[in-house]
Amino acid sequence: MNFLVNAGLFTWFTEPLDYTFVQYALLVATVCGITCAVLSCWLTLLGWSLMGDAVSHAVLPGVVLSYVIGAPFAIGAFIFGSGAVAMIGGLNRTSKVKEDAAIGIVFTGLFALGLVLISVIPSNIDLNHILFGNVLGVSDSDIITSIVIGVIVVSVLLFKRRDLVLYAFDPTHAHAIGLSPRRLEALLLGALALTVIVALQAVGIVLVVAMLITPGATAYLLTDRFDRMLAIAVGTSVVACVLGTYLSYHLDASTGGAIVCVLTLEFMAAYGLATLRKSGGATKEPTTEAVASVA
Repeated sequence: MNFLVNAGLFTWFTEPLDYTFVQYALLVATVCGITCAVLSCWLTLLGWSLMGDAVSHAVLPGVVLSYVIGAPFAIGAFIFGSGAVAMIGGLNRTSKVKEDAAIGIVFTGLFALGLVLISVIPSNIDLNHILFGNVLGVSDSDIITSIVIGVIVVSVLLFKRRDLVLYAFDPTHAHAIGLSPRRLEALLLGALALTVIVALQAVGIVLVVAMLITPGATAYLLTDRFDRMLAIAVGTSVVACVLGTYLSYHLDASTGGAIVCVLTLEFMAAYGLATLRKSGGATKEPTTEAVASVA
């Protein structure tokens, strides 16, 4: 009986690997999971979930225009993602409109523009692939783009890790010791725009925000050290991406949706574990100060 169960599990995991498109999907999904998880730790500490939502939706017009003119979608996505960040910052600094309102105005406006472009420009664009991802249909150029951008983003974030954590914890102190909070903020926002490009292939525009927030939030519940937070976030994200891709293959379901469902279940499990530990007095709830202590 155990042999049959083990054989069934072995087949469940190995059968999809006979297909090249599944191998490519697992590669891109894993790159997406690692990149989003690393950035999500800072987004969680900074409370930038709305900003992640804004950038992920604001890139739609750029993606549509890139497909129409035959340019790499990453170019259009980065231009509109960076433009959205600049518009939000400009509105916030030059008017009485608060940041959350500016975010809502900009991302809904640009997202609506993307929908209008899809409806009026004759093309073969599949709206579902843009909104919900198409990781099972990635091309060689998509794979290369995702890997290059992912390596760049993760390398820069880890290299500037201490400065960025200090900025997230205490921007005033960061400025006092010679760091530029504005430059560090720009670095994170640039990384956010690039990470959205990576995640578009795997989960699409609508579900990108889950990949950008849930891994960091899950890890934040389980540890009070930033290094451990990074490791847990990456681990949970990669497991969700791989298992979600397998589930989508066997169930013939949306890959992006399956990945986010697994990620959400992991968060719920972490929440339950953190609640039990707290009620049992095993540990105190992690604070931003504790998580930010990397020295």
